[in-house]
Amino acid sequence: MRLPLYIAGRYLFARKSHNVINIISAISAAGMALGTAALILVLSVFNGFNGIIEQNMASVEADLRIVPAEGKVFVPEGPAFDWLYDAPEAGSISSIISDKIFISYEGRQSVVNAKGVDEVYAEETGLQLKREEVNLAVVGKDLAWKLGINPKFLSPIQAWYPDRTGNISPSNPAASLHTAEFYASSLMDLPHTSEAGAEGTIILPISVMRSLTGYSEEVSSVEIRYADGLGKKHVKRFCRNLRQQLGQEYIVQDRYMQDEALYKMMRYEKAAIFLILIFIVVIIALNIFGSLSMLIIEKEEDIATLRAMGADDALIHRIFVLEGWLISLLGMVIGVVLGVGLALLQQHFGLVKMPGNFVVDAYPVVLKLTDVLFSAIGVALIGLVVALAPASKSKLKQLSI
Repeated sequence: MRLPLYIAGRYLFARKSHNVINIISAISAAGMALGTAALILVLSVFNGFNGIIEQNMASVEADLRIVPAEGKVFVPEGPAFDWLYDAPEAGSISSIISDKIFISYEGRQSVVNAKGVDEVYAEETGLQLKREEVNLAVVGKDLAWKLGINPKFLSPIQAWYPDRTGNISPSNPAASLHTAEFYASSLMDLPHTSEAGAEGTIILPISVMRSLTGYSEEVSSVEIRYADGLGKKHVKRFCRNLRQQLGQEYIVQDRYMQDEALYKMMRYEKAAIFLILIFIVVIIALNIFGSLSMLIIEKEEDIATLRAMGADDALIHRIFVLEGWLISLLGMVIGVVLGVGLALLQQHFGLVKMPGNFVVDAYPVVLKLTDVLFSAIGVALIGLVVALAPASKSKLKQLSI
């Protein structure tokens, strides 16, 4: 393997009799470098935006959520929950009641997914859900825009929920509805609900949800936030022990399971971007096909000399395959250095600023080793496949005839 690599390396850096081959080879290497750098940069920026989304979601969503395997509500009692409340891994434990309710604001109505939370949840997230004796609510921005809700206005939000017992008076149906009134304290980018028919999300005090739904001790879920500084090994062990304690009557959902559709969409989007950029690299790599084809024709005399010295077709084939592959590898290495360097500069210094008003001043970048490896491997494989076509053994045999 050393001889084919040595000759291929000499061909790579040696001046050709036709200058156009040098130009095409340089363009090919530069194109592969730019393609590799673009892959790393775009994927890193995508990681940055995903990190912002996950960070915003973490402000209102817990690390773990316990829901019943059957039914809508349960009472968090028994040995399993006693174990949970004493577990040092659980930094905070919140009781939640979630359901769809009907709300009205200044004549505009909507069905929303309401999340009633306790004081522990409000303290952990920093949400203001109580001002003296007035109940407050955090409203999703999309819902607020649809209904025209503004925290600066003094108009209350009215909510209705049907009586769970089903006792409806034919003469006065409105009497079978439980009502409540609260005010908007702030607007947030709350996760979109997956409940059919709900057009937004609001977060309320759990006392309001209990008065609407009529539940006294029941909850829809129990949310857990890990203790500060808890390592990955401790997290896995805690989750495994929690599932064993709860048994099959409950489901323990991590962040991914709580918003599975969102996380899948983010992964599919990243995969689609990777494939689009890889396709662009394939188009750029076709320049290697042209330069290598011209090089084989130019080196016809060298091929004849190598055959006279006893070189077989396999050896000559490896020389020109390695020659074409070295062009792509050279561009790949330059692209990796360029892409990683630019990503690190943007990640630490924020050189490229975000236009308009956004949550961050500069484009967010998170460089991941897996993205660098996948980009480098993908570009290297594309270069190898493209190099195999013009250096096929049948074409080399034709030159010897």
